[in-house]
Amino acid sequence: MFEQNYNFAFLDEASKREIRRATLKAIAIPGYQVPFASRELPIGRGWGTGGLQLTLSLVGKEDVLKVIDQGSDDSVNAVSIRRLVEDTTGIRTTESTEEASIIQTRHRTPDHPLRNDQIMVYQVPKPEPLRDVEPSETATARMHGEMDYSPMWLALYENIVKYGNMARGADYPVMINKRYLMAPSPIPRWDNPKFHYAGFLSLFGAGREKKIYAIPPFTHVESLHFDDYPFEIENFDGASCIDCGSANGFLQVIPAKGGTWIHRCSDTAFCLARRNASLKNAEVQA
Repeated sequence: MFEQNYNFAFLDEASKREIRRATLKAIAIPGYQVPFASRELPIGRGWGTGGLQLTLSLVGKEDVLKVIDQGSDDSVNAVSIRRLVEDTTGIRTTESTEEASIIQTRHRTPDHPLRNDQIMVYQVPKPEPLRDVEPSETATARMHGEMDYSPMWLALYENIVKYGNMARGADYPVMINKRYLMAPSPIPRWDNPKFHYAGFLSLFGAGREKKIYAIPPFTHVESLHFDDYPFEIENFDGASCIDCGSANGFLQVIPAKGGTWIHRCSDTAFCLARRNASLKNAEVQA
């Protein structure tokens, strides 16, 4: 039975209000990084404090929470965050994407289609998309203000010259409403197209960097690309998941015996749902 030894959702009410105000501003200006006073939490910085503060400030007693790490519900990061929210709110948690009203994630967007009444909360280690090309915070703020993203375009061009393609995997930069360059968190390129005119709200929290930003529903989101080098998602060359047979989700490539490779769904809930559906179909046919 839940015992409320802390304020509901751990944070004090003034902290929640401050985080909500920053969140509302982030929603009003899609892609813009809003500073906020990041609070101390009983987890190490770098383990999702920004995303967790968003979740704790938004969650209500009727919400159902799902927490994933690289698509998995069972990793140390996902289990620890889920347990902290359970212990300080008493709300119901789930591993089902369909049942959740809030989904906190580290580095994946679920492969199951999301509804417009669901909120995605992303844990972000590095919110500034220009950090790899410009170390100065003052300079990057000026570049965003002037919409001067030429150093990022140059970095993508250098990738093409060096590797023959835009060899950038996770955290591939996106342009929001043709105005702000944004880091989508270290999700794979596979997940970038899910943001474009999506019906759900996406919130991004960086606790260590003290930034919140957002992609509201039905927002124009475009991954950077050149006309002659279009943006491409990962190609698994016709491979499918060894457990559920899916070729429609993001696959992990796992070394097997004899120098071979196997593929398995990154999204464990998506994979389990497909396996359960296959079992039900087999039972009906029998």
